[in-house]
Amino acid sequence: MAKKKTAPKKKTIKKKAAKKRIIKKKISRKKPALKAKLARKTKENIIGEVTHYFPKVRAAVIKLKAPLATGDTVKIKGHTTDFQQNITSMQIEHVPINQAKKGQEIGLLVDSRVRQHDIVYKV
Repeated sequence: MAKKKTAPKKKTIKKKAAKKRIIKKKISRKKPALKAKLARKTKENIIGEVTHYFPKVRAAVIKLKAPLATGDTVKIKGHTTDFQQNITSMQIEHVPINQAKKGQEIGLLVDSRVRQHDIVYKV
């Protein structure tokens, strides 16, 4: 004869609800720390984000969030990437340029491998 399944006891339901409340409190405590971390990153003059990398020519495509000029020093930082370099060559649609405006996608000659979603800072 098979045993009948019984409904969970009221005590276990209360314990589960209490655990959920504790987890929510822990998450809400972490939010101010995350906000502070994001604020620190925005202070470092974010210029743009890498959208693509061409390894044979060692060039990165960057979507700009701020203007950029040849001769500026940039820092590229990502999960496995972290280096600084001077900008020597920039292009838009295979045409060399000296300055780029906010919102443009540029091709940038880079010294090291970069990955998609790496952040570009102006130093």
